Amino acid sequence: MVCFAFVTYISAFLLSHCYRSPDSEKRQRNYSYMDAVSVHLGKKYTWLCGLLQYLNLYGIGIAYTITTATCMSAIKKANCYHSEGRNASCEANGEHLFMLLFGAAQLLLSFIPNFHKMAWLSVVAAIMSFVYSTIGLGLGLAKTIGNGDVKGNIAGVAMATPMQKVWRVAQAIGDIAFAYPYTIVLLEIQDTLRSPPPESETMQKGNVIGVLTTTFFYLCVGCFGYSAFGNAAPGNLLTGFGFYEPYWLIDFANVCIVLHLLGGYQMFSQQIFTFADRCFASSFPNSALVNKSYAVRIIPGVPRYKLNLQRLCFRTVYVASTTGLALVFPYFNEVLGVLGALVFWPLAIYLPVEMYCVQRRILPWTPRWAVLQAFSAVCFAVGTFAFVGSVEGVIRKRLG
Repeated sequence: MVCFAFVTYISAFLLSHCYRSPDSEKRQRNYSYMDAVSVHLGKKYTWLCGLLQYLNLYGIGIAYTITTATCMSAIKKANCYHSEGRNASCEANGEHLFMLLFGAAQLLLSFIPNFHKMAWLSVVAAIMSFVYSTIGLGLGLAKTIGNGDVKGNIAGVAMATPMQKVWRVAQAIGDIAFAYPYTIVLLEIQDTLRSPPPESETMQKGNVIGVLTTTFFYLCVGCFGYSAFGNAAPGNLLTGFGFYEPYWLIDFANVCIVLHLLGGYQMFSQQIFTFADRCFASSFPNSALVNKSYAVRIIPGVPRYKLNLQRLCFRTVYVASTTGLALVFPYFNEVLGVLGALVFWPLAIYLPVEMYCVQRRILPWTPRWAVLQAFSAVCFAVGTFAFVGSVEGVIRKRLG
């Protein structure tokens, strides 16, 4: 985790300096990651960046669907254990139903106009994230103190064969890779900063605070969770039932996660929706299906809703597909590992390094260039290792 914190900071440092155009005369702003890639590296890299970005956003929708269903199932089980006792048969069932309910909710939310302008959603998401992280940290610390000793060992969970241990380590690295980098949205955040001072200077302070805060919570929750349960630690402390009481606190934490993910799904998906709307409009400028809207009265007394058939079809298929894949691959840790490892090197390492070299006019085979390329090569090896191990985990879970 400390290594990934360092890598994330370096990646953010490099990318924050690419907010402005490398042209010393124009110094124009790059409002998004793809804009920066287009200006610094050209069209081919922009296509690569866009493909990976949107693939990652789509994957996040699948992961959020799985996580929400897991949390809702955990609430149901916590209430069952509280009323029936810890030895009761409170098996996890109904997760598929919860996924379908989450998909239905997202389908409705997808048609809210101007969803991207609801700035308060970011505030709510931040509060929810802080609350459930603090609860997880507190429960792990309390159980460790209650146990009177620290469980676990240096070697971690024992596996049947050394190769299985290697795959499990790779999956863990993929999970961490999913949790840390925020490269996809860094330039969009930086675009909200005023200057002077230069945006990159202000962003550096934000990067330090952000990386330190996330690392603090990740380390505390992870370490206290392992010290509380040892090798029996669940993949998700709040849903794996290492804790049974106070059940209401566990329920509250899981409700916070669900609220966070309800809005989070839309905040990521709206980027894909906007991109799709623009592509369809430019490709079919004379199509009534794409460009015509129909005023529909949904609720009496409320202004008519402007329904666009292309948006109705695309967003329905999009939500249905993320829900369907979540139903087929409902494996929380493994899916996160695949997503994290897939985009870690290209989006968080390779493209920022290459853009920084262009921005700073760093010539090939100079000492600075060699250091940056070595950094990129090491991260590529780590990302590949994590991706292979995470894919193996998904296949193993799927095939039983």
